[in-house]
Amino acid sequence: MKVVVAETAGFCFGVKRAVDKVYEQIECAEVKKIYTYGPIIHNEEVVNDLADKGVSIIESKDELRGVKEGIVIIRSHGVDKEVYDIAKENNLQIVDATCPFVLKIHKIVEKEKNNGSHIIIIGNKDHPEVQGIRGWSGENTTIIGNEEEADKLSVDPGEKICIVSQTTFNYNKFKYLVEIISKKSYDINVLDTICNATHERQAEAKKIAANVDSMIVIGGKNSSNTQKLYEICRKECEKTYYIQTVEDIDLCELQSSSCVGITAGASTPNNIIEEVHTNVRKF
Repeated sequence: MKVVVAETAGFCFGVKRAVDKVYEQIECAEVKKIYTYGPIIHNEEVVNDLADKGVSIIESKDELRGVKEGIVIIRSHGVDKEVYDIAKENNLQIVDATCPFVLKIHKIVEKEKNNGSHIIIIGNKDHPEVQGIRGWSGENTTIIGNEEEADKLSVDPGEKICIVSQTTFNYNKFKYLVEIISKKSYDINVLDTICNATHERQAEAKKIAANVDSMIVIGGKNSSNTQKLYEICRKECEKTYYIQTVEDIDLCELQSSSCVGITAGASTPNNIIEEVHTNVRKF
């Protein structure tokens, strides 16, 4: 059996940077309590390892208001301005691990908001990155995640519109939704804020999936970018499997495959990818 592993599989720059910052704080924080605002990444193995090392997760602003000392690490997805304000009011030490690509979007939407633009965020409204962007874009904001929502969009004809995207959104889907909105003849400024790592990862996954008998996509069940990789691969290869760890593989399903492809989301550690690769290759 031939096994092809995507070169772009695994931690992206922003995720690696965020995880490294947490481990750095564990080593140098001494007696200070360490918190992350939300899980640092969407990977249970990493989150559980951090918990074993004493890192706690703050799940909401109300919970943050009750924390009066310690270190709060802002995860790679970013947060809205109010989270920073609450942390500062409570004299908490802030370690900002927001991905630089996400921070760039925060600055864009804040500037466009101040210029009077209607902000459109293309992405998953429930994803923490989108919720964070929403916190910088003001009340005059619309979140669009599918064709139906794009079709229903209706704003004042005199308004300027600024369109940005969740960094891990499906690039082809982003272009398609922008096309739908563009047909409405609004004054539109489109900014493709999908990060290069996502472009490359999705393109490589599609290419591999189109040329293998079976495709394995590795990532956390709550990982938005991994879910999109699975959707892309599934269109190219019917036998595409979404797993979190090596324990999720049913090797019997690969028996008829002479070539298997492997890719992984941006929150998947290299050791998990290597373990899956090793087991598949042995089989």
